[in-house]
Amino acid sequence: MSRRLAHGIDREGTVHGLPAGHAVVALGANLGDRRATITAAVQDLARMPLTTEVVAAEPIESVAMKPDGPDAGAPAYLNSVALLTTRLAPSVLLGFLHAIEARHGRERAERWGDRTLDLDLIAFGDARSSGPGLVLPHPRAAERAFVLVPWLAVDPDAVLPGAGRVDELLARLEGRS
Repeated sequence: MSRRLAHGIDREGTVHGLPAGHAVVALGANLGDRRATITAAVQDLARMPLTTEVVAAEPIESVAMKPDGPDAGAPAYLNSVALLTTRLAPSVLLGFLHAIEARHGRERAERWGDRTLDLDLIAFGDARSSGPGLVLPHPRAAERAFVLVPWLAVDPDAVLPGAGRVDELLARLEGRS
């Protein structure tokens, strides 16, 4: 195993006793057998190395989001959120998420296009990243009820780093609608 696979392990392989990270992963699918795909993706998350716990919300249905906003004419999404306890580094976790998407037929032909599976790393503990390959927390999570609703279902005390309590974020969104 690569020494860089897990956070808390230096080049010499010394473990620094860091606790496992708590990651929030959003799942969505609007093509194919959406429910079966989400169920299989949650099972794939549980099989990742250095991941000891996965708790997923019951999927909810939502309207597809396009660059111009909601698109009721596009196939509807099933969305869920999974909470993971993992020692994978956030960037490595993101690589696993992309591999799981690919195994389920995800094609990245169009930004915000229809897809068999979409896995987004929403948050990783309090980690912050603004690099080209990984932005944490997810920049649009606070604006997405299809992320906030299932997240609250599995963690009623959830907090989106830098944005606040998830229940308060959702109340603000619902007040706007």
